[in-house]
Amino acid sequence: MVTHVVQVEQDREVLQVVQGEVDRLGLSSAAITLIGAVKEAEVSVMAKDDENVDHVRRYEQPMELSGTGEVVAGRVHLHVVLGGEDVTVAGHLHRAVVGGFFVRAYLTALGE
Repeated sequence: MVTHVVQVEQDREVLQVVQGEVDRLGLSSAAITLIGAVKEAEVSVMAKDDENVDHVRRYEQPMELSGTGEVVAGRVHLHVVLGGEDVTVAGHLHRAVVGGFFVRAYLTALGE
């Protein structure tokens, strides 16, 4: 197995950068781990009375980020845990922008 390191720099959107690298590398299947910090994020969770409904929420403050995910059929899917001054958030990542730090994504190719 080969692991590729992707660094998402300040003011860049995490999913766009990671998906771009997946496309560039031609990965169809991979495991992903992430670590870093962001200045804003959109995360969804399932509705407690209907697992087919997602509640998307936007957060605009510096937050630590850790996450895991996968690449299936060339598409990135990430779940994250975010911690800020007065909030802890977990769920499906829709969008995140790096602030003054970075996010590193580790892509481990599977069956390539």
